[in-house]
Amino acid sequence: MNFSEKLKNEFSFFRGNYLILIISWILMDFAHELPGTYYPDYVIQLGGSATILGIIMLVSLLALASVQFLGGYLADKYGRRWLVSSLTFGVALSFIFYAIAPSWKFILIGAVIQNLCLLYQPALNALMADSLPPEKRGMGFSVLNLIMSVSTTPGPVVALFLVTAYGSIMGMRIAYVIVIFLYLAAAIVRLKLKESVKNPEKINIKEAIRSYPKAIKEGINVWKTVPRSTRFLFFSELIMRFSIAMTQMLFMVYAFYVLQIGGTREADPTFQLARINWGYAMIALFICMIFLSLPVGRLIDKIGRKKPLLIANLLMIPAILLFIFGNYLTLFVAMPLVGFSMLLGFSSYQTMYADLVPQSKRGKITGSANFFAYIFMALGAGLGGFLYDAVSPTLPFLLATAFAIPSTVLILLVHEPKPEERQA
Repeated sequence: MNFSEKLKNEFSFFRGNYLILIISWILMDFAHELPGTYYPDYVIQLGGSATILGIIMLVSLLALASVQFLGGYLADKYGRRWLVSSLTFGVALSFIFYAIAPSWKFILIGAVIQNLCLLYQPALNALMADSLPPEKRGMGFSVLNLIMSVSTTPGPVVALFLVTAYGSIMGMRIAYVIVIFLYLAAAIVRLKLKESVKNPEKINIKEAIRSYPKAIKEGINVWKTVPRSTRFLFFSELIMRFSIAMTQMLFMVYAFYVLQIGGTREADPTFQLARINWGYAMIALFICMIFLSLPVGRLIDKIGRKKPLLIANLLMIPAILLFIFGNYLTLFVAMPLVGFSMLLGFSSYQTMYADLVPQSKRGKITGSANFFAYIFMALGAGLGGFLYDAVSPTLPFLLATAFAIPSTVLILLVHEPKPEERQA
């Protein structure tokens, strides 16, 4: 087999729904990272604080959690396509609140609307797993991360330009207008998705709404039907999601106010130099993600899912410690380490779940897992913001490193299925 044939065989899964999802994610992920580079700073300038950042994330994640059981139930009963293709338009329009926000309260409203529209998330995750053959799942999820990293790399560059050229507030408003149009384009692309559920029932909106209690019951009971390893994996992920949420919105705030990557506030009241330096650090992060994504996928498919999961969890400890006890220069090592850990962990978790859960139950399992994960993330976000302001800016980060230990222990209890045992 020559090189071109090997390449064609390696990426044979790059077609159909998978290709459509990748194209839509290119648009959406670039759009997301464009204002995401300076999102915490934007909220603070609109009257927020570390605690407010935590509250916004807490409330929005609770909204997201509230629709996961129903989303998983609808995905398995009525199919994946209609949920994904229609509600992506709702997510796009929710960013209007971000673009016109006179205060952080508008950000909160937009975040709640956006996360309610993510009712489609279990369907999206199930559709992704349905579209990948078992032997290519590690590569498939890592290619997704590679594509997303490539598409986001210009994000911090464009964000840096907008903020320096138009100011921190107007630059972010322009960024969110761009987000709206790119998300609408992605929604149009997703109209071309094909249904992956065989013989889905005809959509009945009234029945779907009435089915919410049943969806919750089935979403909880479905855990009784999966291997014990799936539950260990699930509990491990809950712990890591909680710890990541504690610090997710605080990295930039800590870098500005504690590490003082742009100098003291007295010397630079507008934090303009800090914004520029943070932009450079984020560019370095995404460039590293580009080069690491494909090797991660090959690693997961070659040595299995469990070892990369263990590496990802343990790597988070030195990465966070280097960040909180470092300086501006160490950001260029610490942030890529954090990003690599999350990349490796995300790809391994997704691949392992797909291996353990049969196709007919992926919607319910994903919806149920997402529900509890978002509850834990909401609690983590609220606690992290509170601890940052009320106790110590360092404490949320130290707790995140401590939680990596029990999460790792649970992964050790997971029995990884052999290639011939993996679910289709």
